[in-house]
Amino acid sequence: MSELTLGGYMAKHDRAAAFGGSDGQAYSVAVYVDEEPDVRGLFGAALLFVRWSPSGDRPVGHVESQTLAWGRTEAEAAERLNALSLYDVKAALDEAIARAPAEW
Repeated sequence: MSELTLGGYMAKHDRAAAFGGSDGQAYSVAVYVDEEPDVRGLFGAALLFVRWSPSGDRPVGHVESQTLAWGRTEAEAAERLNALSLYDVKAALDEAIARAPAEW
C-alpha cells in the first residue's frame, strides 16, 4: 500500500497520521468501524479525528467523518478506509470541522 494512503502512511511510520485542520488546530486520525452490521449486512467505517491542545500534550476534542466505506466484514470496511489517499482524509477532516457546531 502506498505511503500516500492512510493505511500505507500509518504502516510505514508506525503512528497515526496527523493533519492541520481548516480551523488551524492539529488533529490525528483513527479508523472507526461499526461493531455491528447495518440492515444490509454491511459494516460502516468512518474516521475519528482527535483535536490536540496547542502544546500537543493532550486531546481537547474530536470530530468524526460521515461513513466513508462499507464492507461485509469489519476488516474489509477498515481496509477500504485505509486505502483512502491522505488528500481524501484531509478533505474529510475539513468537512467534519465545517459540520461541527459553531460553539465547538
